[in-house]
Amino acid sequence: MKFGIVTMAALALAVASTAAHAADPRYPDWPCAQAKVPDISLAAVWAGPPLDDVQNKWKDDAKVSALVSKLAARKTPLDEAEKSVKEFLAASASDKTANAKLLFAGLFDTLNAQRSSVMSGLERVSRKQRDAADKIRDETLRLQALQGATPRDETKVEELSNQLIWETRIFEDRRKVVRFVCEVPTTIDQRLFALGRVIQQEME
Repeated sequence: MKFGIVTMAALALAVASTAAHAADPRYPDWPCAQAKVPDISLAAVWAGPPLDDVQNKWKDDAKVSALVSKLAARKTPLDEAEKSVKEFLAASASDKTANAKLLFAGLFDTLNAQRSSVMSGLERVSRKQRDAADKIRDETLRLQALQGATPRDETKVEELSNQLIWETRIFEDRRKVVRFVCEVPTTIDQRLFALGRVIQQEME
């Protein structure tokens, strides 16, 4: 009975995994229900002055660079990050606009890079899941053949059944992690938008 349940579960997982990978033909490895937006548009998160003159200069400013690292870290609560922005810009005096632009340029670069890294990781896991689903399906067919063989090798049946139970569990665990991580790019978008808004308000 146990083997039949494992067989059905494995087949269901393999079919579900294969069917899930064609939501957007442009991105066959993208596993999330959310649409894939490869990059954050600057215009979508920044309505302040142009950043052309600062670009990578934020990396040369030790204070700005350190603050960018703190603000970009998801472990830093958003309200704490917003407070840090206000304190930094309040202390900037005559350089407020320049520092605000540097700060946002740094956040934009850093959070965009974080987001790209998360998305690449999701697609790597998606490819692993597809390979795992194929393997589970093939091993399920092998198990069915072993179960129907005469004479039946109970040792091999049990070994393969246990292997399938383990692989199915790993598949399911990964699927749960992917579902959770799929929220991260949106969280990064929201963080960048919120911090950009605070920076712009402090410039006014």
